[in-house]
Amino acid sequence: MEAEIDMAELGEKIIEVIKTIYDPEIPVDIYELGLIYDVFINEDREVKILMTLTTPNCPVAESLPMEVEDKIKSMKMVKDAEVEITFDPPWSQELMSEEAKLELGML
Repeated sequence: MEAEIDMAELGEKIIEVIKTIYDPEIPVDIYELGLIYDVFINEDREVKILMTLTTPNCPVAESLPMEVEDKIKSMKMVKDAEVEITFDPPWSQELMSEEAKLELGML
């Protein structure tokens, strides 16, 4: 039971770190933008993040996933991290949180 709590806590900490990463063209963090589809953590504390980009031709297509991976790998509780990019489903404004929409004046 304690390991489960630790994993839940680790998941929350990973999301906190992800929320410090911003899309350089939009003043909203990538989590609130809806670019993070899922965060998987196995029992060895290896993390896999499934994310997308606003477009396949995004100017930060190479650097943004690396930034996410590097920041997660730097966490003491994480053994390893990998970011996988997907465009299925494609990103759309509907994936943005209410907070992001409010920040961008869409509400």
